[in-house]
Amino acid sequence: MDTPVKHHHLRINGIRFHVVRAGCGDRLLLLLHGFPEFWWSWRHQINAFADHYTVVAPDLRGYNETEKPARGYELPVLVQDVVELIQASGFQRAYVAGHDWGGMIAWSLAIAHPERVERLIALNMPHPARFFQELRQNPEQRRRSRYILFFQIPWLPELVLSARNGAAFDRIFRSTPIDRAVFDDETIRCYKQAMARPGALTAALNYYRAMGRYGAGDLCRGASMRVTVPTLLIWGEQDVAFAPEVVQRTERFVPDLRICSLPHASHWVQQVAPREVNAALRAFLE
Repeated sequence: MDTPVKHHHLRINGIRFHVVRAGCGDRLLLLLHGFPEFWWSWRHQINAFADHYTVVAPDLRGYNETEKPARGYELPVLVQDVVELIQASGFQRAYVAGHDWGGMIAWSLAIAHPERVERLIALNMPHPARFFQELRQNPEQRRRSRYILFFQIPWLPELVLSARNGAAFDRIFRSTPIDRAVFDDETIRCYKQAMARPGALTAALNYYRAMGRYGAGDLCRGASMRVTVPTLLIWGEQDVAFAPEVVQRTERFVPDLRICSLPHASHWVQQVAPREVNAALRAFLE
């Protein structure tokens, strides 16, 4: 990674966050990672956009160097983390990009607090309403989401994922041929190291457990599911976690929607196809 970054620790929503910051533009580009990653999953985007934006990439609650509380992984809490992070970064609004779980938080932020979002970019995370609809009615999506049920079990997922020096993460990150080409041993080692920090694996699993127990809370119900800000959905079509149908009919909830489909990219779209993702981001933002 060529762009110099500064590491900060900020007190946000009652816990200590680790945040990486680059650039000094007058617009904030906020990058929210997914499971089981940390800020470094955005290295290609930080390089590409720090010249024109203030780019902020946090370790989300519980991940890597951010504090790992025993509770507080409900979606409304995660959204409040981002609201306060925007303010702590010196801005009132942000261009918000989120991948995987970071995408779920980004969608929910735009639903609950559109005044905080200039534009929304979701990467391989469908609109929450579409995901839950397909989870209820699509057997293929239920099959692909079986791991979420497994993650609800206390302690056992931690044992399985940490066994044999985290060998499960090799399988998670190398689930398609293109992934195996991108995620070399050193890259995998970085992710394993972040997830091996005390409490990090349980914290990451608690996102799924809180969603299984509480759902989306009051953030995503009825007409409130509508996203009013301009939105770009970037989709790697080789995603093994989501059935293709989750992308369909998103415009019912997002009137100002653009979809960028990348046929040869996987779930880890901003890492396996950084050139295409950065071009789509640039066209959308500028």
